Amino acid sequence: MKNIKDITISIFAIIGFIAIITAFTNQPEPKKKYEFETVTVVESLIQMGLGRSRMISGTQTVNYREATTIRKEDGDKEKSNKKRTEIRTKAFEETKLLNFYNVGGIRFNNIATNDAMVKAKLNEMSSQGWELAFVTSGVESADQERDAIFITRYHFQKEK
Repeated sequence: MKNIKDITISIFAIIGFIAIITAFTNQPEPKKKYEFETVTVVESLIQMGLGRSRMISGTQTVNYREATTIRKEDGDKEKSNKKRTEIRTKAFEETKLLNFYNVGGIRFNNIATNDAMVKAKLNEMSSQGWELAFVTSGVESADQERDAIFITRYHFQKEK
């Protein structure tokens, strides 16, 4: 009878030990909090070199709520009283890039130079602990034949 009692105690001890380990190992990981940063590259595809190409990074924190209007179901709204000139930031980093076109047409060395500039910025962000989360891009063309703006946004995140 003593062997059955010892075996039962051992089984319950093992079950208890497994339950404790499982309880501690299956805890959900606490949600991570991130801060975000965006780098925007605007490249001009306007012939004759008339466009302006730039890489833009914000250097100032802004409160987006100051420019937000909240609309309610009943048609009422809490409107932002800020004017566009009051919410516009004047603090940002602007890096000159070369235009894709000049008088002679498309300049492949300008594209390579821009790629090197963007790569240097991305490498710097990475060395500062920023992780590239995703990239979005698009083209806006006013003239179907030749003139366009190519915009790429690099979205970074860093754990707080």
